[in-house]
Amino acid sequence: MTELQVMSQTAPLKRSENYRSRLSHLLGRRGFFALCVLALVGGAILRSAIVTRLDGFTIDEAYHITAGVSYVRNGDFQINPEHPPLVKLWVGSFVSATGFNLSPVRKFTDKPDERDFTEHELFLHNDFESVQRRARSSMFALNGLLLIALGFALRRALGAGVALGALTFLMIDPTVAANLPIVMTDLPVSLLSATAVVLAIRAFQYWEWVDLVCCSVALGLALGAKHSAPIFFIVLMVCGSVCAFALPACRPRESRYMRLGKLFSVALGALFVLWGLYGFRYTETHASQDAFNRPLTDKIGDLRSPAKRAVLTDLARSHVVPRAYIWGFADTMRAGLESRALPPIFAFGRSYGKNGPRFFFPGMIALKLPVGLSVLALIGLCLYLTRRLPRDWNLGLGLLLATLCTFLFVLSTGSTYGGIRHALPAVVLLSVFAGCAMCRMLTSRARALRAIGAVCIAAAAVSALPVMRPWEYFNELIGGTKNSYLYFNDEGVDVGQRTKELAAYYQQVLEPLGDKPFVEIFNNSTELNARGVKMQGHDKSVFEYLAGSPTIAADARFLNKTAFWNHEALRNRIPSARFGNLMIFRGPCNCQALLAPGFFFAARGMMYSEKPDLVAAEQMLKMSVAVDPSAYFVYIQLGNLYLRQGLRDRALQAYSDGSRHASFDPERKQAIDDQIHRVSSQPLDKVAELRNPAME
Repeated sequence: MTELQVMSQTAPLKRSENYRSRLSHLLGRRGFFALCVLALVGGAILRSAIVTRLDGFTIDEAYHITAGVSYVRNGDFQINPEHPPLVKLWVGSFVSATGFNLSPVRKFTDKPDERDFTEHELFLHNDFESVQRRARSSMFALNGLLLIALGFALRRALGAGVALGALTFLMIDPTVAANLPIVMTDLPVSLLSATAVVLAIRAFQYWEWVDLVCCSVALGLALGAKHSAPIFFIVLMVCGSVCAFALPACRPRESRYMRLGKLFSVALGALFVLWGLYGFRYTETHASQDAFNRPLTDKIGDLRSPAKRAVLTDLARSHVVPRAYIWGFADTMRAGLESRALPPIFAFGRSYGKNGPRFFFPGMIALKLPVGLSVLALIGLCLYLTRRLPRDWNLGLGLLLATLCTFLFVLSTGSTYGGIRHALPAVVLLSVFAGCAMCRMLTSRARALRAIGAVCIAAAAVSALPVMRPWEYFNELIGGTKNSYLYFNDEGVDVGQRTKELAAYYQQVLEPLGDKPFVEIFNNSTELNARGVKMQGHDKSVFEYLAGSPTIAADARFLNKTAFWNHEALRNRIPSARFGNLMIFRGPCNCQALLAPGFFFAARGMMYSEKPDLVAAEQMLKMSVAVDPSAYFVYIQLGNLYLRQGLRDRALQAYSDGSRHASFDPERKQAIDDQIHRVSSQPLDKVAELRNPAME
């Protein structure tokens, strides 16, 4: 071989080595890494601010914001105990300091009464537009800080390349963009839980106190963000115990029991942080008596599982965590694991009974992530499983994969109503594997591999970045964002953020005509009233309106064929106007069945208000089943109403009708049948109301 031939073959290798050397040098510089992290996080916030600027409030934001202000002002945790306080304290501190009118907190009769109070406070007693701007700013700040913390944790555990790759993934993902500014707990708990797992990589390898303390703090903040965090707490304690015994000692005279002691310190530190968020007080108020909208004993008693009831009862007796946290845990188990009645489940183009299919959440991730990002995550997983990543990453990525699988398994046993937002922790964990793939591609000698990475990033960016209102995003595998409602009706399709468009349409088109529309959307009527929308009420006059040529505003997610409350009259109609997943229908329509949900919710509010009106509630419930008898839980509510009034025969008839319509859900049918037996055989003053699954 000639010298010229040797030089021609070695030149590309030298160029490749020079490229890798320069890249490694850049990534190794802390200042360069910090600038990249700030650029990525700043870009994510800027993109989110642009594409979500037209969003109204989600269905839960008034609840969280008002509760947060109450926490800060009153020093108690009586309102909205179903979520831990971290996000509410953060937003409440900012909103309270910049101005918020809050009435004295009273005793609530149940969750609907409490939600009505918080919504009236925000929308009727405050400048809600100003509150939203301030709340969005505070959430951008919180989530931005958590993204930065995740980036630096990844740099310490797996290197700068993986960290920047994971942040690039999260910057592009539309679900992250949609969640960045909203006062909800899903993104904070996802980022904090993932950060705790990443910090545990070094903590369980080297058992140094700096890593252990950081992991403990992140885990404690995650516990204080949402009740899904205990899954990560348990996984880390189990994996930490395995590492304590299985890994060789890193320093002389370090025994396995010393490691277990350090792991125990991590757990205690996390609980200390959680208690600190509750002001180191077990009770939710400064008084000792129970002040929740529903007593804790009743809340625990609502659970169908004896094992879950026993665990929560023991937690309450032992005072391991604050009482409000236990109440929220009971609520999460009831609604999230045992399932609630609303909304009816429609997934992958078909109707389901109690829960969606086991593969719901992996399928939802596959359809809500841009395809390019999914490919990168799969490549990263394959590289790990085939041992083509650096050997010193094996333990850390194994911990991440074990956490991911455990979390998805727990999700598969529960309700699917939350859609992708409940699977956000899995998305953040997948971003780490995608970051590994990007790092491997970026530093590879093979140009083809680098080209694959570039194509994946470009394809994801083209698919996701131009999408306005990213909450509604679905990728090309399901036909894109426009027609996703044909296949799903969970909260990943809509969460009530189209109120501004509806208000503008009303003011520009309907109000000049004197037309008050009938509204059936996933949002509270208080916000629409505050925005000046005059709507048809749920009374007898609405029948006459719907019999003519009405205007109907409906969420697209309500148009699919489900086990109850089918909007058959609208399903195949072409809307007169459309704003994303908000449909406007005008013209003649045989649609009196649309009244059933509104009558039910109105009756529920009357039964559980500060001043109950059982006579009006009975009439509303009767009208609900008259126009659409398919919803079994309406009969449960009617039976409960008759039980309050001591009317045994009417209660038995209502419960029997509910049992007949609950045939698609054997477990709930059995619960109704057991109630029928109690009402038939026991004194009515000894029979408790059957907890309605549509109350959660």
